[in-house]
Amino acid sequence: MRAAKLAEHLRANADGMCERLIEKIRNSPRCGELLHRVPSEEYRRYAWDVYHDLVDWLTLEADSVIAPRFVGLGIRRARQGVPFSHLFWAVCLTREYLWEYIQQECLFDDPVDFWGGVMLLRSLNQFFDRSLYFAMVGYENTDRGEVPGCPAAFYEGSAYAGKS
Repeated sequence: MRAAKLAEHLRANADGMCERLIEKIRNSPRCGELLHRVPSEEYRRYAWDVYHDLVDWLTLEADSVIAPRFVGLGIRRARQGVPFSHLFWAVCLTREYLWEYIQQECLFDDPVDFWGGVMLLRSLNQFFDRSLYFAMVGYENTDRGEVPGCPAAFYEGSAYAGKS
């Protein structure tokens, strides 16, 4: 499966995928504090945003695509008192659900396209690994003011919004 084909599926099916992802998170005891402390509208928006960011990542594979959202997400979750382990597990569930979706929808091309599949796997893993890294950067720097080297836009939706 090529990245373009996955991006097309994500764009076309994001709403349904978001609902199923939210259900997985709701059913996980490892995300209890996340669900307790974060308004449902906010984690719904996260679910939609992560697939939107993934489409952009598949196109550009640039940290600038995901760093702002996930640094801001880490800051928000820390300020909301969500344990990092619950945030981490929600991202893991997001990755797992994406793979389940790909397998369920038979989005893989012929086995002959092995190299393309390997490259897609590498790209998806990089997306989720970097998402977790940037969320942790935000989480760890919540009480230190702005994160060095990060523009104010990284704090969108956090207590730092509007800072320059």
